[in-house]
Amino acid sequence: MRTPDDSLLVKKSKAGDLDAFEELVKRYEKRIYSLAFRYSGNYDDANDIAQNAFFNAYKSLPSFRGEASFATWLYRITANACLDEIRKQNKHNYLPLDNAIQSQWGNSLPAAAPYPSPEEHLEREELKDLVKRCLKSLPGDHRLILILREMYGLSYNELCSCLGCSMNTVKVKLHRARRALKEEIMEKQELPHS
Repeated sequence: MRTPDDSLLVKKSKAGDLDAFEELVKRYEKRIYSLAFRYSGNYDDANDIAQNAFFNAYKSLPSFRGEASFATWLYRITANACLDEIRKQNKHNYLPLDNAIQSQWGNSLPAAAPYPSPEEHLEREELKDLVKRCLKSLPGDHRLILILREMYGLSYNELCSCLGCSMNTVKVKLHRARRALKEEIMEKQELPHS
């Protein structure tokens, strides 16, 4: 039996089929929770954000026109829930970083060697910790666009749809976020700015 695609499940959900919406939740709950956790850094907050995102998605389903994929639309709702949470708490939270983040200069954080030496392992862990601390210090909108682009791999078009802004605005926001991250890293490493 073939699994129904998102568009069929959305159509059924719009018609009031709760089982279809539950299937969409099952399909995306790990990704949405992961996004919320990466943004908030707190299990309880991430759970609240994810629940709010799905609640808001269900409530807004009648207005979903399918101009973007359901996933992109759901990421947008989750991004808004993340921003709402940070406004509500008015604080910066810890942001864990499990994956390598592409930097502005086009390099990934060092990839894991098959058998790294203890020194290499320590250097990677120190760099990973440095990036975590630097991301933590960035404003919420900078963190969010970096997470969506660099960790979730959203395209520029998907970012436009997710963040509700133009291509030029996305490019400017992403450039500023990358620059801010680079400056934070350089400042914390006490390197001269170039």
